[in-house]
Amino acid sequence: MNSWLAVLLVGLGGFLGAVGRYTLSLALGGFSIVIPYGTLLANVLGCFVIGVVLGFAIQTDAVTPGARLFLATGFCGGFTTMSSFVYELASLARAGDIAIASLYFSVTLIGSIAFFYVGTMLVQLLRA
Repeated sequence: MNSWLAVLLVGLGGFLGAVGRYTLSLALGGFSIVIPYGTLLANVLGCFVIGVVLGFAIQTDAVTPGARLFLATGFCGGFTTMSSFVYELASLARAGDIAIASLYFSVTLIGSIAFFYVGTMLVQLLRA
């Protein structure tokens, strides 16, 4: 596949996924102040879609490389990075790399939380 076509497929899928996530968040934003239902639903739906895409890609020839780029990398990646995280984690586990999968899970979760707080503290320091 032409690399420009691959970039276009990922970009178009990412655009549609991001717009879908934003629209979902707007639609569900008024339902709760405590739980961000839009983000929660985007994460769950994105993981479902990437699971379906991966399932078909592994078990059949129904998902072309272009469709996989558009749906999994582009759309699901734009809709929620949680789907990409779960896909990569499942790929490591499926390959038998349980130790690497566990490390990836732990570093991603702990690192993400830690760097979120580092980012907020940096802004506080710069504004002081």
